[in-house]
Amino acid sequence: MTSPEPARSREQRKQDVLDHLEKDTDAWVSTASADGVPTLVPLSFVWDRGTLLMATRRTNPTAVNVTPDGRARIALGPTRDVVLIEATVEVVEGADLPAESGDTFAAKLDWDVRGRTSWVYLRFTPYAVRAWREANELAGRELMADGRWLE
Repeated sequence: MTSPEPARSREQRKQDVLDHLEKDTDAWVSTASADGVPTLVPLSFVWDRGTLLMATRRTNPTAVNVTPDGRARIALGPTRDVVLIEATVEVVEGADLPAESGDTFAAKLDWDVRGRTSWVYLRFTPYAVRAWREANELAGRELMADGRWLE
């Protein structure tokens, strides 16, 4: 077994997180129903205006679950390069989505749900971000708290 790489600085971890947000396509999204039943699903996303923008059918559990509580957890990356995001969630109708956001979504994912009334966009605004690779990065894994990047 090889030794882990040295722990990254907070600045490097933040940059690595931003790289994931810009370049990755899919994320795991965790929500819970009003009666506490968990749901974990993969959804495609774009990093748009400091938020993660995703789309799903309005009747899918993820869209239904975010309505009462307005919160979710999102995970990016493999198990040896974890990005864990806690976010508030807003359901956005396609007609209410800014054109630039819809264009960004469609261009990156080659998929456009605007005009499909059975679909909604979900805009996730991070309020906490943690990132780590190995045990040596656990102590400094908090990168964002209360919606602000830590220095």
